[in-house]
Amino acid sequence: MPVNLRDRDFLKEVDFTTAELQYLLDLSADLKHAKRTRTEVPRMSGRNVALIFEKTSTRTRCAFEVGCYDQGARVTYLDPTSSQLGHKESAADTARVLSRMFDAIEFRGSAQETVETLAEFSDVPVYNGLTDEWHPTQMLADYLTMLEHGKGRVAADISYCYLGDARSNMGHSLLVMGAIMGSDVRIAAPKALWPSAEVRAIAAERAAMSGARITITDDPAEALRGAAFVHTDVWVSMGEPKEVWDERVALLTPYQVNAATLASTGDPDVRFMHCLPAFHDSNTVVGKEILERTGMSEGLEVTHDVFESPANIAFDQAENRLHTIKAVMVATIGD
Repeated sequence: MPVNLRDRDFLKEVDFTTAELQYLLDLSADLKHAKRTRTEVPRMSGRNVALIFEKTSTRTRCAFEVGCYDQGARVTYLDPTSSQLGHKESAADTARVLSRMFDAIEFRGSAQETVETLAEFSDVPVYNGLTDEWHPTQMLADYLTMLEHGKGRVAADISYCYLGDARSNMGHSLLVMGAIMGSDVRIAAPKALWPSAEVRAIAAERAAMSGARITITDDPAEALRGAAFVHTDVWVSMGEPKEVWDERVALLTPYQVNAATLASTGDPDVRFMHCLPAFHDSNTVVGKEILERTGMSEGLEVTHDVFESPANIAFDQAENRLHTIKAVMVATIGD
């Protein structure tokens, strides 16, 4: 059956079938090839896209903006000081206003409820650029990257392990995306930081449909054995109080990605993945503060030697944010 995503919202992975997500991955690969060979055909000429950012961003903002420019569309960027969303105007009213002017709306912020409300009251597609609960555009980039690196011809062949805080948007999304795509998904985290019972139930339901293999454990060695890709994310997010740092680091130090971590997969060609930014050195204000406070001079969630090694494909992921986000826009508002 042909896939038609015209006018669809893109809010979280569970809203889509395996075939629909695979269609977006295939379209992403086609658009990437077209850009590299300078054969890209604009399919969004005359479209206007609003980008609402409650949280600052490098990759998400650039991917949406360049994707629009490549496809002939125009963008309006609204930072936390540039709109009345949540201050003088509700999400519902903002959606009703912006959907009269724009062909699509992207939101990056804290509450999943906000992007869901925008979608409910908008007459145009709404895209989730990141919330505290889900990170669906990152999942398309991650899967495109894993497929490109030859660890499986199709998504069901892929095996990956996520180490760290699994209550996060990345923990949720990697678990559920893998369940939908039929992959071998391993989540290793302290039990206090496991995905919520609701998210685990969603993953189990979709895995039963796709044949995915799911492991959730507090034993890193169990999760890592045989994994072709090792994912992680920051342990301490921007805006969290400093008193959280010591507790989080104490819990997650056994889940750090280092050379021994990669070796324990048993795969000499194992690849490391990270949605970025990463606290692997002290060359940023926040990184320096965290590493000095914790005394982990070699890196926090990932050591510097791993980050700078050939195993690291995080920058391929970063590039693929462009092609996959472009695919979502072309599929939903393109000609």
